[in-house]
Amino acid sequence: MQHIKKGVSKVNLKVFFLAFGTLFLAELGDKTQLAVFTLAAQYKSPWLVFAGASLGLLTVTLISTFIGQTIVRYIPAAYIQLAAGILFVVLGVGILLGAARDMFA
Repeated sequence: MQHIKKGVSKVNLKVFFLAFGTLFLAELGDKTQLAVFTLAAQYKSPWLVFAGASLGLLTVTLISTFIGQTIVRYIPAAYIQLAAGILFVVLGVGILLGAARDMFA
C-alpha cells in the first residue's frame, strides 16, 4: 500500500472495497441479475445489456449515495443502521412466514 497515490488513503480504499464487496455480494442471484441474464439471452446483445444494466445500477447507486449523504445530516448514522437492520429482520420474518404458510397450506 506504499504506492498509493497522493490524496487516496488506506481508509478511502477500505471504504471503496467495502462498498464494492457489499454490492457485489448483495446482487449475486437477485432479481436484477436474473433480469439481466434473461435480457442478454433474449436479445443476444450482451454488451448492450451490460451497458444498459451498468448505467441503471450506476444511476440508482448515485441517487442512493446522495440521499444517504443528505439523510445523515439530519439523522445519526447509528439510527439509520438500526432502522435498516430492523427492516431487514422484519422483511426476513415476513418472507419466512409466507414460505411456511405456502408450505403448510
